[in-house]
Amino acid sequence: IMDQARSAISNLFGGEPLSYTRFSLARQVDGDNSHVEMKLAVDEEENADNNMKANVRKPRKFNGRLCYAAIAIVIFFLIGFMVGYLGYCKRGGQKDCLRPEDAETDSSQSFQPEEEVPQPSRLFWADLKKMLSEKLDTIEFTDTIRQLSQNTYTPREAGSQKDENLAYYIENQFHDFKLSKVWRDEHYVKIQVKGSIAQNSVSLNESGHLNLLENPEGYVAYSKAAEVTGKLVHANFGTKKDFEDLKYAVNGSLVIVRAGKITFAEKVANAQSFNAIGVLIYMDRTKFPIVKADVPLFGHAHLGTGDPYTPGFPSFNHTQFPPSQSSGLPTIPVQTISRETAEKLFQNMEGNCPSNWNIDSSCRLELTQNKNVKLAVNNALKETRILNIFGVIKGFEEPDRYIVVGAQRDAWGPGAAKSSVGTGLLLRLAQVFSDMVSRGGFKPSRSIIFASWSAGDFGAVGATEWLEGYLSSLHLKAFTYINLDKVVLGTSNFKVSASPLLYTLIGKTMQDVKHPINGKSLYQDSNWINKVEPLSLDNAALPFLAYSGIPAVSFCFCEDEDYPYLGTTLDTYDQLIAKVPQLNKMVRAAAEVAGQFIIKLTHEIELNLDYEMYNNKILAFVKDLNQFRADIKAMGLSLQWLYSARGDFFRATSRLTTDFHNAEKTNRFVMREINDRIMKVEYHFLSPYVSPREFPFRHIFFGSGSHTLPALVENLKLRQRNISAFDETLFRNQLALATWTIQGVANALSGDIWDIDNEF
Repeated sequence: IMDQARSAISNLFGGEPLSYTRFSLARQVDGDNSHVEMKLAVDEEENADNNMKANVRKPRKFNGRLCYAAIAIVIFFLIGFMVGYLGYCKRGGQKDCLRPEDAETDSSQSFQPEEEVPQPSRLFWADLKKMLSEKLDTIEFTDTIRQLSQNTYTPREAGSQKDENLAYYIENQFHDFKLSKVWRDEHYVKIQVKGSIAQNSVSLNESGHLNLLENPEGYVAYSKAAEVTGKLVHANFGTKKDFEDLKYAVNGSLVIVRAGKITFAEKVANAQSFNAIGVLIYMDRTKFPIVKADVPLFGHAHLGTGDPYTPGFPSFNHTQFPPSQSSGLPTIPVQTISRETAEKLFQNMEGNCPSNWNIDSSCRLELTQNKNVKLAVNNALKETRILNIFGVIKGFEEPDRYIVVGAQRDAWGPGAAKSSVGTGLLLRLAQVFSDMVSRGGFKPSRSIIFASWSAGDFGAVGATEWLEGYLSSLHLKAFTYINLDKVVLGTSNFKVSASPLLYTLIGKTMQDVKHPINGKSLYQDSNWINKVEPLSLDNAALPFLAYSGIPAVSFCFCEDEDYPYLGTTLDTYDQLIAKVPQLNKMVRAAAEVAGQFIIKLTHEIELNLDYEMYNNKILAFVKDLNQFRADIKAMGLSLQWLYSARGDFFRATSRLTTDFHNAEKTNRFVMREINDRIMKVEYHFLSPYVSPREFPFRHIFFGSGSHTLPALVENLKLRQRNISAFDETLFRNQLALATWTIQGVANALSGDIWDIDNEF
């Protein structure tokens, strides 16, 4: 710019521009730099005159007035230039603009081109882990949980005003945290509530005289509304084995079962399969010794998740579908009763309960002669609006790939342990990670979605309806779900349920996180993987894994026994803090576990999903089938093709591992292609041969239905126990479709079609 200015001024006055090509701006200790510059310029001109007199004309001589005018113009130009330049620096905030003190120190920088300010180096795992831990240390989690549970004895049933108010509060909190985007998802669903006209009742009919025992305050959603009368038989916890071991016939009778061990829906389904006409559920004294005898109990009986009246499709407003209902709805009435009422019934029953039940001695097995129980359920369907609330921190490199972190917020009772802990943790994690991104320099490659679900108590309705609404695309974008429900129910044990793809990540996290009370690593058992329990029907992570094919994890700090107040009006903050005095430390540890999951899954170049873990699951299945080789051979079948499919899956995982090690890690397109292959694994374990409407949980390992691998093995066992009940045609289809499903996963993992070499 300065050279051009000099040239323009010189030309303006008819002279030739002086040459500055060999001018040196070397630092001069003494004197003014501009003076030195002018002196050097004159020297250069004199040297040039001695060598090139014939070619260079001398500058014209001007009169004094003209010289003064030229000097004034030059000074005016320089002042204007400096004002504009410094104004630009101040407005742009550029750190490399030269300051006066810099000019005094090193004038050589004033005419150099601007250089890029070096960006801070990418944060490493150790930095992020330390940052997460430090930020979690500043949070008092119990304050948030107490605030969410402030109306201690007021329920926030799904769709109620209190549930909606909490939804708006969470939405505002997400806005306050400056998340990238905050939105809500609205559904109109059918839930079942207690009837407003007629009450539910349990009565004892003795020789025609009806004696009302209880109008229960609690109820079981999605029960059949009906009245039934019959004998009463005790069936322990109501497991399938409990019913098989009963000495008394259940056919045509009501059954009474204890709460715990399996979900209400499974108890009712088992009773229904043995032709019971109704079910009573209570909390016994042995398993729940600290629960008062008159405490009401709540639950649901839908053998599935989501709105049972829109199975397989979403419950959006203004949509019209043919009348439909889930096959998981019970066809018999079911009701919870207090322990007080159960013990009144036992006084009219006979037969001691088996000693291996480990039950209170007052328990009896069957009603005496000439006595019956009448059960009346008058629940009513109600269409209600529910809101799911979402906030997202967008990824810096792959924003269209995301991890979902969720918790339910509704509850039949106060719901301190069931929903307030998870919701409080969700809010604080959103706050911490937003702060890590905005102030700490954390730049997650992938996005993080924080989700607050409604209608979780009715069977993960909010979460399932969202999945159903975006079934065609979610598995292509969401690669993990972290469930925060019921993360702290005690202090003794750390339990995890998850997809095998997450086992390696879970193991590393358990080694990193210390138990907040004993200070030991959470990793205490090298055989922990073999003790992982499958996700239960009342866990919101199940539909993500078994319905949508998205890897999911659920974890908790808990005791050997169930937390006694879940699903009751005693699930209050006071009871929780009395049961878990170190609540703040325990929730902080849960936050660290979830936080490390989030960082490891969104920070690394490669998705932290260990697809090779499924080799062990498939191998275990093949070993189970090998026990029945003689039976399979007797049917004229062979396991050769299953072995081949397993081999192809093993080779596909090995090839993918090799491709990753050989890949150029800085090539985003190559790494994205590898991650896309990893994301296909879980989804392709959903059987493509069954309808998601008829069999929503299509996962062949963790789903339910005849298409699953456990169902195939059970069918073979039946051939040995009772060959007349064995369905050979069904088994042939099970074996063929299971084989090709595994082969399909291997094909998806292999990559391009020309890399696939099926030997079928």
